[in-house]
Amino acid sequence: MEYFKNMRNPVLPLKYHVPDSEAHVMPDGKLYIYGSFDDRGDVFCSEKYHVVSTPDMENWTIHEVSFTGQQVPWHNDPDAPRYPGIDWSRPTPFIRKMLESARENGDDMKEKFEQEGENEKAALLFAPDCLEHGGKYYLYFCMSDDSEGVAVSDRPEGPFENPVQLPCGGIDPAVFIDDDGQAYYYWGQLFSHGVKLNADMVSFEPDGIRDDLVTEEEHFFHEGSSMRKIGDTYYYVYADMERGKPTSLGYSTGKSPLGPFTYQGIIIDNDGCDPASWNNHGSIECFNGQWYVFYHRCSRGVQQHRRLCIEPIKINPDGTIDEVKMTSQGAGAPFAPGETIYGYQACGLKGTVYIGVDDNTDTYNEKLTNISPGDEIIFRYVRNDAPWSEIVCACSGSGRLLILLDDTAAGAIEITGKTGRIRTETAGISMPAGERELKLKVEASDGLEIVEIVLK
Repeated sequence: MEYFKNMRNPVLPLKYHVPDSEAHVMPDGKLYIYGSFDDRGDVFCSEKYHVVSTPDMENWTIHEVSFTGQQVPWHNDPDAPRYPGIDWSRPTPFIRKMLESARENGDDMKEKFEQEGENEKAALLFAPDCLEHGGKYYLYFCMSDDSEGVAVSDRPEGPFENPVQLPCGGIDPAVFIDDDGQAYYYWGQLFSHGVKLNADMVSFEPDGIRDDLVTEEEHFFHEGSSMRKIGDTYYYVYADMERGKPTSLGYSTGKSPLGPFTYQGIIIDNDGCDPASWNNHGSIECFNGQWYVFYHRCSRGVQQHRRLCIEPIKINPDGTIDEVKMTSQGAGAPFAPGETIYGYQACGLKGTVYIGVDDNTDTYNEKLTNISPGDEIIFRYVRNDAPWSEIVCACSGSGRLLILLDDTAAGAIEITGKTGRIRTETAGISMPAGERELKLKVEASDGLEIVEIVLK
């Protein structure tokens, strides 16, 4: 296990990439987060899960590996039942767009799917979910071969054992237990499915499956089902395609756990966290009286290496949820004067810049790199009860940064030096006291890389 303290985004130490976060308060009063685990830059997820927990949103524990794909007995078993995942014959906007793009590029879709099918041979575990019932903890998981299953533990952090295959195919399972004790299971991509679980929590009747609970056409549903209940309303949260790609978490509501559901809007959009930002997957949960949205952001200029992030949200009196922006501060207060803001905590990137790995030193292991003139780097939020007067930047290379606070120019900093050599540059700024969004606008760059910033 690993213990650490943090209230900033991203939440976890940089070597832990836990996307697809399902957050649940368990009977011991702690918040537990179940997600997949990115450890490669060429495919999503990996062959293992880690559970993360906290008693207070500041002190965190990363538990030992809770489950592995190698534990699944039916994976790559030619005699195991196979159930269909996506119905590619239904021409949703996403499928039509993908097919049109393939035709324009001269791609052979059959060959493409066959190549992607090679990944099924690896025991990759995609997004999971977990809940407690009768003193046992049930981990629902899916794999790269579209199979789904459930494993059981006596503890919320696992290890989970004795996996059982479920009679369905697809990705991104979700589990929900209603006030009357009835459990429900959800899954799917482009079209979602739901069913009542049997009392044993490890089986259901296939004849009871309800299809198309939410769909791409009507609800902008892409994948990543997650169910919650607030009052007498059921909230179906998922990766939302309304803005053209599934970088948003959206939600639909209904008066029954199996619908019908009405689309309501977007909770958060991670577009702009990285030039390659593509998907999102997460959940909402109330912990110690505050509602939060749990989501992920990618890094390193690829769609993978996704990181757990958290933002407070508000449930309005009418039941709606206002969209919130990505922040660097996360669940904590705004950054204080003199507090270090690391480059990897940037919550908005425009242009070519991305958060990359620093191989040149053990002191800083991630930085803002690939910086070009015209790029913008955003940190939300900083707060000072006195006027702002100075910026200190640890960086390498050379360039010029315009400093904006709430889109108002506060000063500029000239950076001169060699690429790869980290040093500190200081410049004066001027801005009245208050809570601000910090934006660095790149006016010139020659190998410029930014490691950390301090405002005073």
